[in-house]
Amino acid sequence: MGKIWQGRMQGEGRRFALVVSRFNELVSGKLLEGALDVLRRHGCDDGDLDVAWVPGAFEIPLFARKLASSGRYDGLVCLGCLIRGATPHFEYISAQVARGVAKVSEETGIPAAFGVLTCDTQDQALERAGSKGGNKGAEAAMAVLESADLRASLEEDLGGA
Repeated sequence: MGKIWQGRMQGEGRRFALVVSRFNELVSGKLLEGALDVLRRHGCDDGDLDVAWVPGAFEIPLFARKLASSGRYDGLVCLGCLIRGATPHFEYISAQVARGVAKVSEETGIPAAFGVLTCDTQDQALERAGSKGGNKGAEAAMAVLESADLRASLEEDLGGA
């Protein structure tokens, strides 16, 4: 067997940007709290954690791309909450946000964690933002910590390939 790479939950010396939707702020604010808690507990300094509040989830990919393209960050945590309504609007927005965040990672090479909840009800969203269902913002932060470390290891071993 050849080389095995695996990222660690290591935030010390790394910079992260968090892109947070203001729409459904009751939920997205709790996701942000969970993400910041994880990043701090894994060695990130407050001065290395920048937060960009955006109007809604649809705007997350645009600003995530701007931040990723700046070269300042080792990773991004994208947070928001979409709650299904009576029209197909939910499906259009959720699909575009997921696609947009994935595209940011693919095109910039900067890990962007998807912490945007897509729920049927506000109760479901609150459960996933810190009550029974854990905190999906915290989980997104764990994913970006591991991904940023793995990226750094691969670049070190492969020369940025």
